Amino acid sequence: MSDFVLNERLEADTHLVCELKSCSLRLLDDQRWPWLVLVPRIASAQEWHDLSKGQRIMIDDEVARVAFTLKKMTGCEKINIASIGNMVRQLHIHVIARNEGDANWPGPVWGYGKLEPYGVDSAASFIESFKSEFS
Repeated sequence: MSDFVLNERLEADTHLVCELKSCSLRLLDDQRWPWLVLVPRIASAQEWHDLSKGQRIMIDDEVARVAFTLKKMTGCEKINIASIGNMVRQLHIHVIARNEGDANWPGPVWGYGKLEPYGVDSAASFIESFKSEFS
């Protein structure tokens, strides 16, 4: 894991929430949806199948814990989990809270509308609330 470097775009578009055992957990800077991103700290991983079985199991557990906590925290109707990576090749997993009537429901969040960044205080508040529920 020592060769791991976070992709510049992921770093610019997200706020650090915390470091998990296998992944860096980040908040996407778009307040239209509660949207977390897990970035496995594995150098050069681009695809799920690039990981060993053990790595997949550990990361899957972290994704499930994050999804459970996000659903509990937000009371959302649906959690979307995806790893697309067409624009940012570094392996990362999106965990998004969705509700009927939210921006572009029931369509996908990718490429929809104009990003609405968090203010510094609102991002910090979301992160603290999540971390409180997560621990």
